[in-house]
Amino acid sequence: MKHFSVAIIGSGPSGASTAFYLGKQGISTVIIEKETLPRYKTCGGGFVNRGKKDMPFDISEVVEREFYKVDTYFNNHDTCYHSNKKEPIITMIMRDAFDNLIVEKAKEFGVTLLENHKLLNIEYVDEKSILKTSQGEISADFIIAADGVLSPTAKMAGWKEDTRKLIPALEYEVEVSGKDFERLSKSVRFDIDAVPYGYAWCFPKKNHLSLGVLTTKKGKINLKEYYKKYLATLEINEIIKEDAHGFQIPIAPRTDGFVKNNVFLIGDAAGFAEPITSEGISNAILSGKYVAEAFIESNLNKDLAEKIYLEKLNIKLLPELKSGVLLSKFLYNKNPVRNYLLNKYGQYFNNIMVDILHGDRPFPTNVSEKLKKKIKEKIF
Repeated sequence: MKHFSVAIIGSGPSGASTAFYLGKQGISTVIIEKETLPRYKTCGGGFVNRGKKDMPFDISEVVEREFYKVDTYFNNHDTCYHSNKKEPIITMIMRDAFDNLIVEKAKEFGVTLLENHKLLNIEYVDEKSILKTSQGEISADFIIAADGVLSPTAKMAGWKEDTRKLIPALEYEVEVSGKDFERLSKSVRFDIDAVPYGYAWCFPKKNHLSLGVLTTKKGKINLKEYYKKYLATLEINEIIKEDAHGFQIPIAPRTDGFVKNNVFLIGDAAGFAEPITSEGISNAILSGKYVAEAFIESNLNKDLAEKIYLEKLNIKLLPELKSGVLLSKFLYNKNPVRNYLLNKYGQYFNNIMVDILHGDRPFPTNVSEKLKKKIKEKIF
């Protein structure tokens, strides 16, 4: 049975990034992947600049398009705000190529990739883990659960109840007529209120559009019907090809911890998607970097690694997620107070959000107080 210091379950941005940083430091690392790479991954594929600028290597070979402008619509297309930057705000990628690129970079540092290995069970023997896969067994000192929002690894490791907030989304890869593509490929577009308590998006890729709808509201909702309405909003009459993918997005982190025994959660498995735009790539990579640094700085000491990882999460990522949850509740709750504030400060708010996505400023930490102040201004 082959032994590794760290076994990473999942080859998405969080797992692959962790492997890259660990491999670079010579730590024996294996990625266990249930499929064969490259594989399609459901995702809008909008990689914001605040995450892209921290990538440790060039990703230009997998870039589909770059956008310097974001259009944000409110109240079913009645109001629109535009924000621009001199550098790309959002870079469009396809996750199959992007994820595979990070894995290949990790392999250059000696990281092992086991494809078509589905994790079946974890057993603990003498402070080590025996990972039983569909193609055999390996052992590891540490396990990193990077297997996405469903994360079977987290369930095997003892996270029995899900304390994240999961929201439903539908994403479509759509080929349209050349005329429609030319018209819609000029900028990234968000349509807030196109779905109750949510939004729709239009992300132009190299030769097609990624269109999607999501809601932050609990309860049943027919997202397919809102997608059809969005097509009408975009004035798309001819669809050449259309592939639909349903998925869930965790827009609030777990409240019951991110480490159990020797298992560390990162990315969507931990619930680290950014709550306002639901973009998960940036925080997935960031959490992968944090956990890798924790292992490196602790010299693979379990207790110290856990302490360092949690400290790193609490410096920036978790406070930003907390602020993001509050802002998303304000943004997607279509009520008179929100509409008043948007009418008065809409462009200002939009510019701030684009600054955050671009990495020019952090999420504000006193969101609640600022919103209360603006509401008081309206009432009094």
